[in-house]
Amino acid sequence: MTEDAAALFDSYRAPLLRHVSALGLPAADGEDVVQEVFLALIAHLQAGKDRANLRGWIFRVGHNLALKKRALSARQVADLPETADPAPGPEELVALRTRYGRVRAIVAALPARDRACLSLRAEGLRYREIAEALDMSLGSVAASLSRSLERLSRA
Repeated sequence: MTEDAAALFDSYRAPLLRHVSALGLPAADGEDVVQEVFLALIAHLQAGKDRANLRGWIFRVGHNLALKKRALSARQVADLPETADPAPGPEELVALRTRYGRVRAIVAALPARDRACLSLRAEGLRYREIAEALDMSLGSVAASLSRSLERLSRA
C-alpha cells in the first residue's frame, strides 16, 4: 500500500464504514465495501489519476459500492427458499437498537438522497465534497441538508 493510501485509510476507514452502514449494510458487508474502496484507491493512485479531493472520491466510490452491495443482498434474500431465516442474529439486533435508537427512525423517514447528504455531512464532508460524491449540484446539497435538519429539529 502506498504511503498516501495508508494515511487515507487511517483517516477515512471509520467514517466511511459509518457512512456505508448508515445506508443499511450489515457490518460485514460494510467492511467489505471499505476494503474494496481502498483497493480501488490504490489502483487509482498507482495509475497516476487525479489526486484532487480524494476524500470526496473515497466517499463517492464507497457510496456507490454500498448501494450495489445492498441491491445485490436484497436480490439474494429474495432468492432464498422460504425456509431460510434472513433475520439478523441476537447480537446484530442489540447492536442495531443501540446504534440507531430514536434518531434512526427520524432519519429513516427522510428521502434516500437527503439521508445520504446528511450521512456524508455527519462524516465532516463539505457541501462541495458531498455534491461531488453524490453527483448533485451544490444548491441541491444545501437544500437537502436544510430540509433534513429542519425535520430533525421539529422531531
